[in-house]
Amino acid sequence: MSITRREFLARSAWSTVAGTAATASMSDTATAGDGARFSDWSWVRGQFDVAPDYLHLSQFFLVSHPRPVREAVERHRRALDANPFLTVEHALSGQGEANLALRARRAAAEYVGGDADEIALVDNTTTGLALIYNGLMLKPGDEVLTTTHDHFVHHESIRLAAQKLGASWRRVALYEKAAAVTVEEVTARLRAAISAGTRVVGLTWVHSSTGVKLPIRDLANVVADANRERDPAQRILLVVDGVHGFGNQDASPVDLGCDFFVAGTHKWIFAPRGTGIVWARAANWARIRPTVPSFSAGAPRKAWENDADPGPTQASFVSPGGFKAYEHQWAMPEAFGFHRSIGRQRIADRVAALSTQCKEGLAAMPHVTLHTPRAASLSAGINCFEVAGMDVHTVVRRLLEKKVIASSSPYKVSYVRLAPSLLNDEQQVEQALRAVRALA
Repeated sequence: MSITRREFLARSAWSTVAGTAATASMSDTATAGDGARFSDWSWVRGQFDVAPDYLHLSQFFLVSHPRPVREAVERHRRALDANPFLTVEHALSGQGEANLALRARRAAAEYVGGDADEIALVDNTTTGLALIYNGLMLKPGDEVLTTTHDHFVHHESIRLAAQKLGASWRRVALYEKAAAVTVEEVTARLRAAISAGTRVVGLTWVHSSTGVKLPIRDLANVVADANRERDPAQRILLVVDGVHGFGNQDASPVDLGCDFFVAGTHKWIFAPRGTGIVWARAANWARIRPTVPSFSAGAPRKAWENDADPGPTQASFVSPGGFKAYEHQWAMPEAFGFHRSIGRQRIADRVAALSTQCKEGLAAMPHVTLHTPRAASLSAGINCFEVAGMDVHTVVRRLLEKKVIASSSPYKVSYVRLAPSLLNDEQQVEQALRAVRALA
């Protein structure tokens, strides 16, 4: 029986050598599972190599890698520098844990509660959204329904796909006042907005514009209700940009009721920069047409070699191929392991406690208008506010003068944002609040 060059390399003695990077990182993840250390928030904060003279309250934007992730990236980098050809060949064609992309998908699947075959690896949320909307087989007369609260990249992914495919798209407001949003309001507005032509609903789990956390499960039920009266060809798909809830909420994407869940993992998950995932069930992946050729899937390559049809789309078909910063993608499992060692519920509770402290402090200031709901059920880690008589960029600059790193929301209507995370403690949140009080 003949074997391909890739298969030969995967079976060769080099497999043992090249596999040391994966073996070492798996060993370190197991060692890092010491519960006594992970229960100590000061120890957890110490895993991040951030500048100690600043208060880092914008880590949701782009993460600092925790120590296990930094070390995994460095191990893979050393292997690539030492022998790039054999390292990449082995990692792409190896079996089981030796296949480092598959290992990353398995780690992501374990975290979300699904299966590795349901996970596509992408570089970021932007790429994931574009691949989904561009891959949907929309046609003239089909409508994509989204909201006025989503980020530019979500809207632009929809616009470009609709323009290319001849479909239409529409935006609706799910709430008028962010701070006073209710489950009843958003579900009623979505229900009223769905039309006979709606084929896709695009939502964002946590709005980086206001800090509102949508009740996705309730909204998924609205979509499910609409689908009960439709035949399968007219079924509405629910696409969720989940990046700002993924890693700070206890809810699993699998349990949210959406059809596609897209999230960069280089924010709240603490995975390497330039990594992300898309999750969907097999039946939904079959409704997508890949946009970028994949290096992760064997079926399309074999079909190409034999002038055959690769069959229905699978998640791995949608993972973009081409050479990339492999040392970052291959270190994703250490980030998911870091989260599991701390505990999803403990992380969610910690972020909620710090954010509650931040929101309550801001709400008590007469010169501050808090736009984020104070209820934890309708907000996550991002807290948005205004300071009377001062524009947003001035507030951010003034806070930075006090070594407090805040951010401004990149929307038509912009607010100041403070987002406490595992990098912070109660004293740091209070220090940031004192800096805001001093702006009065």
